[in-house]
Amino acid sequence: MKILILSRFTRKGASSRLRLYQYLPYLEAQGFSCSIHPLLNDQYLEELYDDGAVSKWNVAKCYLRTARKILRAGKYDLILIEKEIFPFLPAWAEAWLNFRKVPYFVDYDDAVFHTYDQHLNSVVRFFLGNKIKKVMRRATAVICGNEYLAAYAQDAAKGKVYVIPTVIEHSRYRPKVEMDKTEVVIGWIGSPSSAQYLKDLKPVFEDLLNRYPVKIHIIGASGLGLGDREEVLTWTEASEAALVQRFDIGIMPLKNSPWERGKCGYKLIQYMGCGLPVVGSPIGVNEDLIQEGENGFKPINTTQWKEALERLVLAPELRSSMGKAGRRLVEERYNLDVAFKSWKELICSYTSLAC
Repeated sequence: MKILILSRFTRKGASSRLRLYQYLPYLEAQGFSCSIHPLLNDQYLEELYDDGAVSKWNVAKCYLRTARKILRAGKYDLILIEKEIFPFLPAWAEAWLNFRKVPYFVDYDDAVFHTYDQHLNSVVRFFLGNKIKKVMRRATAVICGNEYLAAYAQDAAKGKVYVIPTVIEHSRYRPKVEMDKTEVVIGWIGSPSSAQYLKDLKPVFEDLLNRYPVKIHIIGASGLGLGDREEVLTWTEASEAALVQRFDIGIMPLKNSPWERGKCGYKLIQYMGCGLPVVGSPIGVNEDLIQEGENGFKPINTTQWKEALERLVLAPELRSSMGKAGRRLVEERYNLDVAFKSWKELICSYTSLAC
């Protein structure tokens, strides 16, 4: 069986890497012949994360390259699409696949539909507000990373919507050993675009730094200007697990808006995979991932954030017990082995492959 995977980014893009790339060895081990084609190249990501000024000429070339790939899609048995084929264009490419009778699955780990239906430009809302529903309606199956995304999809693709969470390869994320030490590291990992959520916590960090032997680690984004007890670390795929293992507490602040409700809690899963207690805003899937008082805390304002972090800073035994609870959850539900079983069953149920 030949599968074409249309990812949004290369492996450098977290969503593409986690939702599609990390399944490649599993798919190929099952006898699937996979070809993966990213829409946007590394140049796009580097420009986006540098100053946001992306080359329109480079984007145009990327779109043209993918258009050529779509025209030859008839030679594949199944297409796996990340979100949509061409952002900010009508769903013509997906309609073409329907015309050619090429089945496609579409996968979501973000509320990308809000990019259109809540866009500030009324022209975008008018012409593209229902684009993602059209993409979902034409799909053979719609895979969603959480229930918020699935609820939206059900309106367009009733009966063919499936929830498969974002997961980690849990053998890469091992629990840290030492929990009782003099200096406690509060850590965050993410991209420059998601670092905005940290800014509201700056007063909380400043208070903790003034009163306790605490350090702040930030992976993948700029610092908050907290002085010599703040460490900004460069993200790489090879080093991310080891860097998270240096934390004692993992955090995931969010704003309460429709876009954030579509997030799939990957940071929390990384932290819990390393046996860390977590503190996160109870928005979207975070509400389900964090079991209050068992594997972490769910503060809703800065006062509660300060109380939760302070409690964990002062209690190594609590950090240890919560970290173990989080690790158990990852082993049971949020690891690659478990998620691939769902993917395999889904692919087999829509093909003639004997599984």
